Amino acid sequence: MCRMGDVLAGNHAAWEFDSDSVLIRFARGMRTPRLWHALGERRIPLEALSGVDVSAAAGAMGRRDTVVLRAVPRAGADPLMEAAAGQLKEGCDPYRLVLPGDRAPQAAAFADAVRERLAPGRAEPADRFLVEVPQPPLQLKAYDARLGFDGSAVTFHWSRTGASSAKWRAGDQRFALADLSGVEWASPDRPGGGYLRLRLRDTAADPAPPDHDLAAAVFGTGYGAVHESLPFAAAVLAALRERAPVAAVPRARASDDRLTHLSELHSTGLLTDAEYATLRARFAAGA
Repeated sequence: MCRMGDVLAGNHAAWEFDSDSVLIRFARGMRTPRLWHALGERRIPLEALSGVDVSAAAGAMGRRDTVVLRAVPRAGADPLMEAAAGQLKEGCDPYRLVLPGDRAPQAAAFADAVRERLAPGRAEPADRFLVEVPQPPLQLKAYDARLGFDGSAVTFHWSRTGASSAKWRAGDQRFALADLSGVEWASPDRPGGGYLRLRLRDTAADPAPPDHDLAAAVFGTGYGAVHESLPFAAAVLAALRERAPVAAVPRARASDDRLTHLSELHSTGLLTDAEYATLRARFAAGA
């Protein structure tokens, strides 16, 4: 039987069971995946999980001398996994814990305890992100740019040696969250390398190749590694999901309160100049 506070220590990580969450602490060591180093620890609310599995795994010489405990995040619950979009290698999966084979009974008890507390709607996608990711300000060094994210906008400062002539001629770029509809992360470990691309609102045309797209940064050897670029992409994605939509400005507020709220949204980059001007005129007129 697994109780609150019980801990399962496996290869490079330890999972602690709580009444409403699982706390995952990643060990620091030469063999620990660098992504886990970067994450440090993560608290996964049970509400963010759709299930948990226990399976035997083949060890040296094909012997089944290890057991794998894997939690399954709900779709839409974890911005890190949403940004990864299935591209993480198995050994980097932060929801996977490898244990010695003789710990199978403890792993099974842990899994049973988690299953008993999973939410009834766990099979449905989450309507909001439930797992925290690194918070801005954040920096990322790609092959052709240095990226920054301050919580309200993403900036691209092109590298003189790495950026294409098209990017260099266009100059550095800044994209407010209000101008974005999404984030696309392609793992640097894939054949041909990867990139981080911002998806712009109201852009119907297919984007240019990443090395010519002014809203994209290209990865390369030593640039944009998974442990650096994926948390960055997840942070931007989380901020986009949390961004207050224009339609969410409360209409029941007094006019002065609504105008103050609009000013706050505009000053933090959550409304474009055009959106701010339109809504300010509407509220000032009492619409």
